Amino acid sequence: MKAQEKAFDGIRISGFLAILFILIILGASIFMFTLKQPWSIAIGIIGALCAIFMCYGLVIIQPNNSRVMTFFGKYVGTIIENGFFWVNPLFLKTKVTLRIFNLNLEPIKVNDKVGNPVMIGAVVVWRIKDTYKATFDISGDVKSFVQIQSDAALRQVAGMYAYDTNETTDKVTLRSDNDGEVTLRLEDELNSRLTLAGIEVVEARINYLAYASEIAGVMLRRQQADAIIAARERIVEGAVSMVHLALEKLQKESIVELDEERKAAMVSNLLVVLCADESAQPVINTGTLYQ
Repeated sequence: MKAQEKAFDGIRISGFLAILFILIILGASIFMFTLKQPWSIAIGIIGALCAIFMCYGLVIIQPNNSRVMTFFGKYVGTIIENGFFWVNPLFLKTKVTLRIFNLNLEPIKVNDKVGNPVMIGAVVVWRIKDTYKATFDISGDVKSFVQIQSDAALRQVAGMYAYDTNETTDKVTLRSDNDGEVTLRLEDELNSRLTLAGIEVVEARINYLAYASEIAGVMLRRQQADAIIAARERIVEGAVSMVHLALEKLQKESIVELDEERKAAMVSNLLVVLCADESAQPVINTGTLYQ
């Protein structure tokens, strides 16, 4: 069965009480030195060495910090309570912080789902949940491990989605992650990788997204073209609605009788005026449509 984090249940006393005991030993050692006898000097030396040795058992644990205790290579528990303590000086006390860290992943170049090169960056908020795994299950620095695994997870998630889509659909993309699917996928991918090291991802979010420089100009023109087309569609839709309303109002209130040819001419003129980029120049027709 694989070992897991456990609370330290060995001998642990108040550090202040231990200091008092050390001072008593030092005082007794000094007294022995004053006797100036061979046996008293020997006892004084032993007492001084014991006091110095006991000082190595003192440990201060600040809030959101811990100490992983090992005894000659054997894991004996973790102290997470903050305070001033004394433990067996033979214990190796490894400091492990439980505070929250921010990791800012610099933008990296990856290919999205359709093969377009994009630059993508993210922010990862993480902390250590299992001190045993963070200390013994990975080799090297924890921060370096998080950096490498976060980079790999970001690359994998970026390859699952397209940067954008030309179609008006509900398909999730990196650029239009309205329901947070990409963010949730990134957090799940990070947790699956970092749980092995006893690390919990509190939050992960994409903070930079852009096309790579080699295709940025082309994609910008495409986006501009899409925007122009969408605007034109909206203008034409509104113009047709206004023309329809005008014809209905003329017919309903019997302001003027128009045959089909005059209606067609009116529709043409109104559409030209409403859809034109520039202001229309009025032209006075002194004749009729039939001359």
